[in-house]
Amino acid sequence: MILRDAVRVLVTNWDGSYTVPSRRLYPHQWSWDSAFIAIGNARWSPRRARSELLTLFGAQWRDGRVPHIVFNPRVPEGSYFPGPEFWNVNAPSGTATSGIVQPPVHALAAWKAHLAEPDPAFLARIYPRLVAQQDFLRAARRSDAGLISIVHPWESGMDNSPAWDEPLKSVEAAPVGAARRDLSHVSAEERPTDRDYERYVSLARAYRDTGYRRAGQFRVEDALFNAAYGVAENALAEIATVIGADPEPHLREAAAITAAMVDHLYEDGLFHSRDVLTGNLVRSSSAAGLVPLMLPDLPGEVATELIATALDRFAAKDGVLPTYAPGAPEFDSARYWRGPSWINLSWLVWMGLKDRRPDLAARLADGMINCVTHAGFREYFDPFTLLGHGCRDFSWSAALILDVVAEHGLDGVTPTSRQIGQELGSFGKTDDVGDQVPA
Repeated sequence: MILRDAVRVLVTNWDGSYTVPSRRLYPHQWSWDSAFIAIGNARWSPRRARSELLTLFGAQWRDGRVPHIVFNPRVPEGSYFPGPEFWNVNAPSGTATSGIVQPPVHALAAWKAHLAEPDPAFLARIYPRLVAQQDFLRAARRSDAGLISIVHPWESGMDNSPAWDEPLKSVEAAPVGAARRDLSHVSAEERPTDRDYERYVSLARAYRDTGYRRAGQFRVEDALFNAAYGVAENALAEIATVIGADPEPHLREAAAITAAMVDHLYEDGLFHSRDVLTGNLVRSSSAAGLVPLMLPDLPGEVATELIATALDRFAAKDGVLPTYAPGAPEFDSARYWRGPSWINLSWLVWMGLKDRRPDLAARLADGMINCVTHAGFREYFDPFTLLGHGCRDFSWSAALILDVVAEHGLDGVTPTSRQIGQELGSFGKTDDVGDQVPA
């Protein structure tokens, strides 16, 4: 059954205290991957969910940033590029990390892990680290418009989206200086072009050379990133209530970021991103612009227009959400983030629709399940044929399907926690997290 297959993927990719996204292509710990993985792990092993997040935050920098990669020292340097030698940084714990961040979906993951198995001690332990993450973004990345900026497409999580084509035009491409390891595992037709990859490495190198303090030729207020930031503040308000802290500052911040997004990023039924360097709205057809549906303070009329866009431009009624509108000239059904359906983006929009449009949320849930039933737990999928692309046995695809099935059900039946446990059977015996979870 699909539940056993999902947990098999997570068990296979478990590395002692966290989960790698993929054994072959992504052999380290990735930031927002771990948040999504924790959400799924909470459905069958809450201890692993807590370990996943605490291990990641054990590599948090003193300034509060949570790096997008935490490197495993047992993995040979040449196995992934850019690796530790490129980034040339160590977290206070001594762990080698990258120097950029990813969308802050971790507070939501911590809250969902608590809901799966209430643990106020865990919340009290991780709450100050989650607050420090948000404090870093406010201190280092906030613009006069009240929005949070990213300094690299990799920070968006949607690395190769056509939404970045225009801002990247000002970035000078430079030789990568190393072989592209991704092309050893995945077809070039499914990955970023060499030209785009040269720009990515050039940007990362320039940011590194400022000591990770000053943005280079790319500074963008991303709709998904800002929505994740706002959702994090709402989750922090919930956590604060449980541990006896004040939730009001978090609620005010969530409302403020939502208002700023509506004022500066919303146009024609979709949220877009804004180029901070030019002040121009970067109009695109990215499904990232639907993620603000997750914001509880989103005005009702805006939510209604977003849903109409999801139905019209993204054919959400069919249940499989492409990452880019199929009618746009940049759409590519097979290339990384330029059109294929990803489970995590579909999950984020599903979360935003559950209370607003349960019928449409149900179609998205069925669509996610259909994708993995048809092609397995692939990294991404052709939104028309459901053909799988990228890595096999991809962790967040497996993890988020566990969460979807737990809430939506399978074949019209929603399993109880006891039934899920019975279905997983012997997997429950693997619920060991080791002794290396950071204090």
